[in-house]
Amino acid sequence: MPVTEYTVQKLARLAGISARTLRYYDEFGILKPARLSSSGYRIYGPAEVDLLQQILFYRELGLGLEDIKAIVTSPSFDAAAALQEHHSRLLERRTQLDHLIRNVEMTLAEREGRISMSDSEKFEGFKQDMIKENEQKYGKEARAKYGDEAVNRSNAAFAKLTKEEFETLQKVEEDMFAALAEGMAEGDPAGPAAQRAAGLHRQWLTAHWGQYSPEAHAGVATMYVDDERFTAYYDKRGPGIARFLRDAVLVYTAAQGK
Repeated sequence: MPVTEYTVQKLARLAGISARTLRYYDEFGILKPARLSSSGYRIYGPAEVDLLQQILFYRELGLGLEDIKAIVTSPSFDAAAALQEHHSRLLERRTQLDHLIRNVEMTLAEREGRISMSDSEKFEGFKQDMIKENEQKYGKEARAKYGDEAVNRSNAAFAKLTKEEFETLQKVEEDMFAALAEGMAEGDPAGPAAQRAAGLHRQWLTAHWGQYSPEAHAGVATMYVDDERFTAYYDKRGPGIARFLRDAVLVYTAAQGK
């Protein structure tokens, strides 16, 4: 059976992308052609078609080209395992989208007077949207650090929160920031206010994760300082809050381990 080969234009049409994108992938070093024709045209074979499919899967899941390149050029890259991962992630996304679509449909029906919705039902779509947003922003790092099972368990625990539980959780976070401000004024991460903040942070994390361990608590607090996105979130309440929270949590978790 003859091997099917494609020029840049033909492969671009097949994949639904631009020829310019394919040329950029070549220059970037993520997808080289199999060979050049006698006229100097890029020619792609079956292996390149399969690799392009993988690249587009990863792009659809929100990964940047630098990350994708590191994955697909790694000697340990397993195409079959990658496809299984794509399948799992896409099923998760479909579930989230199906839930949001259903929530919008119900809301429209309520506005038209055909059904009534409880506050909890209205809130459900919002929670799923937050889960999706967090997955897009932090899912890659969280899954790499804690594993798919832990992240999926955390998402499931958050999805089960009632409206009242979620509002309570927001109050816990506000109380934590107030305690942090008091603790920073005292200047001691091991002081009463700082340790109260660490305890409130534990309560907040446990509600999101569905379980607790001092090691994970210390790890996530450290990440708040190591990852500038988390640092920015906490430090918008005041410079140095992320670092002070980390220090307070490290004292708190050390005491938990005794």
